[in-house]
Amino acid sequence: MTFKAFALAASVAALATGALAEGHGGVKVGMITTLSGGGAGLGIDVRDGFMLAVKQSGNTDIEVIIKDDQRKPEVAVRLADELIQSDKVDVMTGIIWSNLAMAVVPGAVAQGKFYLSPNAGPSALAGQGCHPNYFNVAWQNDNLHEAAGAYANSAGFVNSFILAPNYPAGQDALTGYKRQYRGELAGELFTTLGQTDYASEIAQIRASGADSVFFFLPGGMGISFLKQYADSGVDIPVIGPAFSFDQGILQAVGEAAIGVVNTSQWNKDIDNATNAAFVESFQAEYGRLPSLYASQGFDTANLLLSAMETASVTDADAFRAALKAADFESTRGDFAFGPNNHPIQDIYVREVIKEGDVFTNRIIGVALEDHADVYAAECKM
Repeated sequence: MTFKAFALAASVAALATGALAEGHGGVKVGMITTLSGGGAGLGIDVRDGFMLAVKQSGNTDIEVIIKDDQRKPEVAVRLADELIQSDKVDVMTGIIWSNLAMAVVPGAVAQGKFYLSPNAGPSALAGQGCHPNYFNVAWQNDNLHEAAGAYANSAGFVNSFILAPNYPAGQDALTGYKRQYRGELAGELFTTLGQTDYASEIAQIRASGADSVFFFLPGGMGISFLKQYADSGVDIPVIGPAFSFDQGILQAVGEAAIGVVNTSQWNKDIDNATNAAFVESFQAEYGRLPSLYASQGFDTANLLLSAMETASVTDADAFRAALKAADFESTRGDFAFGPNNHPIQDIYVREVIKEGDVFTNRIIGVALEDHADVYAAECKM
């Protein structure tokens, strides 16, 4: 069954059974994610992982309405208003980019909706801006970058050049790296969100005297940077978060990425039964290896489904408690929420390898164990 046919069938089945008003009650989900333009691969993976979990559950009490935000904050806000006011959704999810999350999430939770983030985790929503109805199922933005800083220390790097796009997640990225990294900075740059030409930045790296480069450039930005960096002949080692070495990005970058170390809370070789089954079933369903974004979408759906088994979304306190319990089998293994509804989890060190004709990652160590974000101390709820 195609994705569109399945989504329609799930929606029709839920409405036809009247399940949206029976038992623990059904849940109407509004998914706003990026399905076109730059970064569409990330949203597609979140969507596909989420819908795979829904399909595997066989639960017809859930209806998912999917919208494309085109990576534009104004579009995301309009779609959120439509989903809340016209479609009367109970739960929202899907946003990839932190600037879009900041535009949508505060308003959604203020109107009594639950928001389950499968990706964006801006610091502003983890600290003073936390909310009982906001749950991040991926990570807080700083976390994977903190792990990269910890790895840089262990690798003996003492003079890093760091760069990221100038938007909330990029700012959190460099903050996170510097929080753990103990060396000096050869340079620090904020690039333009969506930038594709990095000749100037690479020239500055070449002249900086750096012994390492840390960069956060998700989606197409990372592809452009890595290709240009490889072509430049600069041989300074690079470190990054998984967002710049994701499954989709690696196929576009190719040989230039082999051997590069990156950090992630998930990889396809995490050794647990849920993850093994997820990787196999995702490949069977979609004909490609899953990415960390797909795993996050899958986990987000299973968190929601676990809450639906024990509480009705119409009883906000009970449903909130069911979400907080996180009583589901995560692809990551152990999973728990901290006091600000953000994950406490291990973050791994990965290395880019080639398996047959496919570029992918393998885990080579653990950067941070049972890691929680620093902003939880500012969260009062």
